[in-house]
Amino acid sequence: MRADWRTAVLALALGAGAGSQPGERAAVPGSPLPRLTATELELFRLGLDDFTEVETPADGLGPAFNGNSCAVCHSVPAVGGVSSITEVRAGYRDETGKFTALNGGTLYHLFSIPPHRCQVQIPPEANVIARRAPIPVFGAGLVEAIADETILALEDPGDRDGDGISGRAARIVDVATGRERIGRFGWKAQQATLLAFAGDAYRNEMGITNELFQDEVALGVDPEQLKLCSPPRRGLEDVRDRRTGLRGIDNFENFMRLLAPIGRGRVDAEARAGEALFGLLGCAACHTPALQTAPNANPLFDRRPVALYSDLLLHDIGTGDGIEQAAASGEEIRTPALWGLRFRRPLLHDGSAATPDEAIRRHRGEATQVTERYEKLTPRERAQLLAFLPSL
Repeated sequence: MRADWRTAVLALALGAGAGSQPGERAAVPGSPLPRLTATELELFRLGLDDFTEVETPADGLGPAFNGNSCAVCHSVPAVGGVSSITEVRAGYRDETGKFTALNGGTLYHLFSIPPHRCQVQIPPEANVIARRAPIPVFGAGLVEAIADETILALEDPGDRDGDGISGRAARIVDVATGRERIGRFGWKAQQATLLAFAGDAYRNEMGITNELFQDEVALGVDPEQLKLCSPPRRGLEDVRDRRTGLRGIDNFENFMRLLAPIGRGRVDAEARAGEALFGLLGCAACHTPALQTAPNANPLFDRRPVALYSDLLLHDIGTGDGIEQAAASGEEIRTPALWGLRFRRPLLHDGSAATPDEAIRRHRGEATQVTERYEKLTPRERAQLLAFLPSL
């Protein structure tokens, strides 16, 4: 392994995870899951190396892109986390409310490779423009290991229990398997598996074509012009490594699958009182404290508790970005997981909320009753709830 900063990250990660007990979450952000086999540790190392690699046009970067490395957008508080970078989505909504993805898509890249003949521009007719912040991928393998049926069991599309909350699962076709699955990754729950999520990001965020996403994308750029914008090459840009037999998307998948969740922070009496209020207010109706993985041949993922504080469903809570994508309407957003919340700022899908208090007060739609209860809390109760959230 190369003697660079990635080596230091891996050494720290392995040192943090080595002494953990089975089922115990790692204390240091960026750690692998505890109790990996030697083979899994090597896959994690290869994945970390690829996740942090800086791509160039010779590697297939571009012609339009948002970042030249996965770690550019996933770096805080460690590789796999968040950043202040946001991607831009845009489209058109007519007077009847019908949404149209102009030029066949909604993602408008921030950058292009020299000589910048394929720099994407948002078309003037676009009247829906939104930003999306990166989602941390800590614990993503555990999230993937949750059965579709577990998520489906949480659905309440008709608000049968009368609490105002009516989440629904994102039924999509997984590009990696061709099967209908329940989406769980991305702000719109647009991907169901880590391999599909990796392939999507490699092409859409870095412009590197792969077996799952084979076409270059630069919205609004003429197809003939697009051919002139990047170095000529034969076939796809993500190819298998001759030594390992793995593609880049396989390495990304392995890194995310074996990356541990962030453990809980300090929990004192105030935080425990706030946690009780979290349930009483109804916050846990969407931010489900824990789900469980399905039976799995790998003990790392076999019937493990996943304390992610999300039901992984789509909800309309008044903070949607207006962009229709996969199974989600413009108003719907997948419930963001709250584990590791203390390391994330700003908040909400577009980074428009500076504090948890502001983010909570922005909850409307299905969450209106919950927000109203929050606003009626005494100052002491509100302080307790806001002491609980930084413990996640």
